[in-house]
Amino acid sequence: MPMRDVVDRIWFGNDVMARLARATLAPTEAVYRVAIGVRDALYDTGVLTTHQPVLPAVSVGNLTVGGTGKTPIAAWIATELIERGEQPAIVLRGYGEDEPLVHARLNPTIPVVVAPERVSGIARARAAGATVAVLDDAFQHRQVSRVIDLVLVSADRWTLSTRLLPAGPFREPLTALRRATMVLVTRKAASDSDVNAVNEALAAIAPRVPRSTVSLVPEELRSVSQDDVERRRPITDIAGRDVRVMTAIGDPSAFVRQLEASGGRVVAETYADHHHFQPDEIERFARSIPSDGLAICTLKDAVKLAPRWPREAPTLWYVSQRVSVERGVGGVEHILDELTQRLGRERSRARGDSRCDRPDFIPSWQPTFDYRPIE
Repeated sequence: MPMRDVVDRIWFGNDVMARLARATLAPTEAVYRVAIGVRDALYDTGVLTTHQPVLPAVSVGNLTVGGTGKTPIAAWIATELIERGEQPAIVLRGYGEDEPLVHARLNPTIPVVVAPERVSGIARARAAGATVAVLDDAFQHRQVSRVIDLVLVSADRWTLSTRLLPAGPFREPLTALRRATMVLVTRKAASDSDVNAVNEALAAIAPRVPRSTVSLVPEELRSVSQDDVERRRPITDIAGRDVRVMTAIGDPSAFVRQLEASGGRVVAETYADHHHFQPDEIERFARSIPSDGLAICTLKDAVKLAPRWPREAPTLWYVSQRVSVERGVGGVEHILDELTQRLGRERSRARGDSRCDRPDFIPSWQPTFDYRPIE
């Protein structure tokens, strides 16, 4: 059994072996829980220092290991900031070769800074001309202060059994959501009842934190090519076709369900998140594609497969996903509007002030959100 399937069975399975594996891992989970609790207490009491970066920072993070849509949501936030007149940069740890490439594909004009140490990464973003930093996957990185903390919770893999690593996928308990500015409940294939269940649970756990629901909607198919020529076709072309999927993402099951909902007969080869595809894996997959079938992956896979896809093989397509705000419309926009308006006012007041030329200058304000949580 592939390692990914073993981990998924331990974390999400309900059979005897899965429960036994979680019980075996419980002592290690307890040590991890204590360590996380101590670390958070040290930050909350000021014993550990939170550094003020040289740019306002907007964090897009989550509580679990992968699968919530951080990268497309962070890219969407960056686009929204551009529309409001800011010059964002994406700052990320760079775990895996795919994440920086995905951001570069989604927003080719936005600087992408790979820096495990986010404070220095934000400084590099400022040197590149950015006015605001969007931190991809930084909720647990409490060394750097941020003006907005957006935390994603996936409705596709929601569970109230918040087992921490290594017995489960959670990096922090759900109560950590109380640190968030806003929670975004994301979904690819989850039902309305699944989304309602998540919102009800979060309302009890973090009642003062606003929430919004965001969908990642399959929009169209785009060709994976070694040159600059990109072909497109409607997602409806999947209907009634044999679809072969090759993917290495955090939650492949949700992606597969999206394709099945579009009418495809899907057979998937799934690998661990950020997996580096081997030549034999690519060749074997290419040979498995029926003559009248479709070969499909995600953008996260496409940026790795493009230069290595066999030229003689059938066309490989990736699914372009569109971010759509379903519930709490105006919530994220309100936060970003307030941020950019205040940044603009601060810069206007600071014109002619020599402090603006200092590399450590940053507007001295914190956001105030006076609206009620969105139900």
